[in-house]
Amino acid sequence: MVGNMGRRSERLSRQGVLAGEAGEGDVIQVVSRAFDVLRCFEGHEARLGNLEISNRCGLPRSTVSRLTHTLTRMGQLVYLPRDQKYRIGPSAVAMSASMMKGAQLRSMIRQRLQEVAEQLPGTVGFVVPDRFHLVYLQFARSATALGLHEGTGSRISMASTAAGAAYTAALAPEVGDTFIADMEREAPEAAKILRPRIEANRQSLREHGYVVACGLWSPHINGLAVPIWSPQYQTFVVITIGLLSAMYDEQRLHAEVAPLMLALGRSLGSLLEGAEGDVFNNRIPRKPVAMAVHNNNKPINSEGVNDLEAGTRRARPARSLRAGDGRR
Repeated sequence: MVGNMGRRSERLSRQGVLAGEAGEGDVIQVVSRAFDVLRCFEGHEARLGNLEISNRCGLPRSTVSRLTHTLTRMGQLVYLPRDQKYRIGPSAVAMSASMMKGAQLRSMIRQRLQEVAEQLPGTVGFVVPDRFHLVYLQFARSATALGLHEGTGSRISMASTAAGAAYTAALAPEVGDTFIADMEREAPEAAKILRPRIEANRQSLREHGYVVACGLWSPHINGLAVPIWSPQYQTFVVITIGLLSAMYDEQRLHAEVAPLMLALGRSLGSLLEGAEGDVFNNRIPRKPVAMAVHNNNKPINSEGVNDLEAGTRRARPARSLRAGDGRR
């Protein structure tokens, strides 16, 4: 059986069926079918032959045979010669466990966002950078939320939001300046909004640990955002909230909203740090950088605390921050 599968793989390679010669659409189809095969193994103890898999997922037996051979080589399946069947492999089990832990982490993040949302009539979001935009990964809002209704997957501008202001302010100055220079070349109108505000945003972050943006995204919306260092993304993520300006002016943001968002930032910062070794196990290791900074004229040693508590930015490798999304 194994010898036959090897000869079949060689024949397919000569015919140009393997991914190296396939078009993008073919590759997508192959990946989709591979997941169809893996979904047939509902339990880790399930043992299935090619015919049984073919019947379950509705694919031709010849296609299933090619897929099971490839998945076996990848460790997603294990071939049992005595039974001439397959069972789920160690790589698939590990991937499943990792995905479950990731889902648990996202659920805990959303729960903490919701706790703040229940106290404020706005939308609280957890966003990650995507070049010159940010994307909502999680959000929460109360039943009485007014004004801003972003949802998971929504993209917002880096230049005209509190979240973007906080993210760019959190970058080391030389990295942030390079980022804005890139924006000036590729998105000049956005850069015109961000460039004049960057120093004030950096000062606000140093002094308060957050950044506010009033009427920038919309004249009716005021926002506040807190950046958090994420070991998973090797860059800063941001928690942000948008509220109706008629209800929450800048003074009220500082007095009532900031304490809740700072506490949320500390909570999520600890959560992300604690998840580092469990949920994402292929990151670049990093060491904390000891540095003395000032927050409300009180020196704080940032070693052993997160970036939010330090109220400033740690130096990070430029390759992980330059584009703000992991790209160079």
